[in-house]
Amino acid sequence: MALTVSLVLFAGITVLVLLRTGYLRLWPALAAALFGFTLASTGVAPAITSAISNVAGWISSLG
Repeated sequence: MALTVSLVLFAGITVLVLLRTGYLRLWPALAAALFGFTLASTGVAPAITSAISNVAGWISSLG
């Protein structure tokens, strides 16, 4: 749970910085967010969640 909140917070801050600096425009950001929400409701969501957990576990084992 803590990893999910941290990942969402990090991603949100990253998107906000990209929007503020002009590297990311509002409409493409909204389209990507809509795609993410749509993807989360499909059958591939557990595989994505598992992959993110595996990468986070690998990163935490490095330090």
